[in-house]
Amino acid sequence: MLFDDLAPSSALQLIGFSDVDAFRPIETMEDARSIPLDIPNFAAARAVVSLPACRIIMMRSFARILDAAYRMPGGMVILSMTDDLQVNFKGMDLDARFIVALRGNDECHFVEPRANHYAMIIFSPALRDRGWFDHVDDLQALVANRPALLHTRQLLIDILRTASVQPGLFETTEVAGHLQEGLLLALDDLFRIDSIPDRSTSVQGERAIKLVQRIDDYVATHPTTPIYTADLARAFGVSIRTLGGAVSMVRGMSLHQYIRLKRLWATRSRLLKGGGVTVATCARAHGFHHLGEFAAAYRAIFHEAPSDTLSRGRRSGVSAG
Repeated sequence: MLFDDLAPSSALQLIGFSDVDAFRPIETMEDARSIPLDIPNFAAARAVVSLPACRIIMMRSFARILDAAYRMPGGMVILSMTDDLQVNFKGMDLDARFIVALRGNDECHFVEPRANHYAMIIFSPALRDRGWFDHVDDLQALVANRPALLHTRQLLIDILRTASVQPGLFETTEVAGHLQEGLLLALDDLFRIDSIPDRSTSVQGERAIKLVQRIDDYVATHPTTPIYTADLARAFGVSIRTLGGAVSMVRGMSLHQYIRLKRLWATRSRLLKGGGVTVATCARAHGFHHLGEFAAAYRAIFHEAPSDTLSRGRRSGVSAG
């Protein structure tokens, strides 16, 4: 299952519980109270990873009645990590299509008739509001976009596995910030409904095109710099939702996908020129600092390893624009 490939590390707290009394201290710290419904088969597990402005908690819960007093000034998102979620919230039966979101405080009551696997992402108040939470002090259940939900799940699993096997990466602010930005962008997609205000299509299109042109210019003039959505929106004087919606309208993909695609093509262009460069120097020169992730993304787009592209460039001397 989800916990089988994980081992504790300096970046990943991992603990299993075989009886409810061992689990109680965790609940006490988080102002939650459970009534187990199946004590003979009790089992729970918890994995925790911290990023610069958020904390990821993945849980294997147990059959229970749960009362929780959430205090989330920066916000919280909970999503199912499997497709067999069963939970009742405020008298409403929820399944794996739903996510729940809260910014502020709320007293919440759940019933879990069976064990569930879910992730809780808790945000620092220092993180800029990204337009996810429509109401303060009211935990809400929302139907998630299915592809965005699956992408977010996989990203969370990848972060936890990386924390398990490469904990040193989380000591580097740049890498930890990169992982967090990928997660924030995935959540942007998860929450996106109407990214651009409802005006005439032509006006929307013109504004979106201008925003995308500004993004193109920014990427071209900052080839090595990590680009964070919140910083980009602040620099352009627009909301994160507007920025992401513009890229979706004009380019048909998320902002994260678009910037990565542009940088991958720029890297490929340089590799095809050959010369004395290396794959690593080319990747870093175009903003890719996690070389394993870069190689996987490159192969997914171009169906060859970056080293193969470089070898071809050195043989042919081709110059790609």
